[in-house]
Amino acid sequence: MSDQSTATSARFDILAIMNEFPQTADTLLVDTYLRDTPAASSRVFRVYKGTPPHYHRGSDEYLYVLSGRGTFWMEDPATEAEFQPGQLLFFEKGTVHALPTILEEPVVFLSVDTPRRDPKDIVFVNSADGSPETFIASKRG
Repeated sequence: MSDQSTATSARFDILAIMNEFPQTADTLLVDTYLRDTPAASSRVFRVYKGTPPHYHRGSDEYLYVLSGRGTFWMEDPATEAEFQPGQLLFFEKGTVHALPTILEEPVVFLSVDTPRRDPKDIVFVNSADGSPETFIASKRG
């Protein structure tokens, strides 16, 4: 796919992007950026392993479930609930969240971050759980 980061309009083949993700990964996630502007970033990403509690300092996040099933919680582990395709998860910057369990693979989300989320903006509640480098690998479109 060509670089769409500065275009004023674009079309994306989300199914083709989903099919390009590898079957396994060394990181928790692999993503492909669709747009990356100061106002917002949008990505498609696949989750390979449960993600520990973490938050983002600089942006709100909208996660639309494209495929797969698992459990997700926001703010408090007591809110853990199953997600499935067609659902939208939203949380504001600074909200601790986690995806502890993958029930059906592949788990793929469409993400919109407002304003743009720096790929290094990931803070694990327990720093031993990881770093930005172990969290996500990016495939630029």
